[in-house]
Amino acid sequence: MVSTEEKRKIGKRSRAAGQKFEVLVRSDLESKGYICDKWTNNVDLFCELEGADNQWGCKNVFKGKLVKAKVKWAGPGRPMMMGAGFPDFIAFRYFWNTKCYEVIGVEAKINGYLDPAERKKCEWLLKNKVFSKILIAKKTKVKNRIVIDYEEFK
Repeated sequence: MVSTEEKRKIGKRSRAAGQKFEVLVRSDLESKGYICDKWTNNVDLFCELEGADNQWGCKNVFKGKLVKAKVKWAGPGRPMMMGAGFPDFIAFRYFWNTKCYEVIGVEAKINGYLDPAERKKCEWLLKNKVFSKILIAKKTKVKNRIVIDYEEFK
């Protein structure tokens, strides 16, 4: 059984590792020619009941809106995280030959796994054309080196 003190230490280490990985992802994107910034918005998903479709007489329709991300607090007057939006970054680059921008969202996940709520948010962002695509940055090791793999959300 793990004590609460041990759980706190594990959580602190996990948050630190996640923040370090976000810094790596941002520097990797910038080295590839993207201009990156922290995305401080979030998708507020809510369920609306519409029509008579299933055995209970309604079907679930997920709708959403873009809202400003909330600040997470560690205690009175101590912000732990400023505007933790989803996805983590907005990145864009200019293509000179076509004279247009590519605007993408990037979510940094060490294991590359999105939970169901995050998947729904990605679907909403792509459906409403907030981003042209969303990349999931995942950490892999190749010959004792950390390599960042990008997988496009579909």
